[in-house]
Amino acid sequence: MFRFARVSGQNIDWLLKRNCSVTPVQLAWMYGPLCVVSLGIGVWFWSMGAWFVLGFAGIEVLAVGFALLVFSRHATDGETISLRGSQLVVELETAGRHERAEFSRDRVRVEPKAGDNSLIEVSGQGRSVKVGRFVRPELRPVLAHEIRRALRHA
Repeated sequence: MFRFARVSGQNIDWLLKRNCSVTPVQLAWMYGPLCVVSLGIGVWFWSMGAWFVLGFAGIEVLAVGFALLVFSRHATDGETISLRGSQLVVELETAGRHERAEFSRDRVRVEPKAGDNSLIEVSGQGRSVKVGRFVRPELRPVLAHEIRRALRHA
């Protein structure tokens, strides 16, 4: 009945997450040996008299560490849309920051219309939240239609 949702009794949940093939913990396990090898090569060159190689190895380790840190902050980003009785609850997780909005099911509006590849705007009671960042643009109208259908029939 639903392509993106999980139905559990009277509750309907849409869990939209970033597609990450590597977790932050796996990245840390990969980064440690990379540091050892890179700095080991730098130390070897330093012992042979090419002291500047160790400096470049240090810069490399710091740059890769910074890039992995930025990636890790967003690896757990996601959106949860839940229909619980008369409430539609939207929760956004971005870089560790949590945002929650609740809407009355009979006063909520879900956009875009079919054919529009923009983010889906859920609005009502003077609040507005954009969702669908983790859904391919061509599938966003399908998700919007699915949410509207659940609001009408569930």
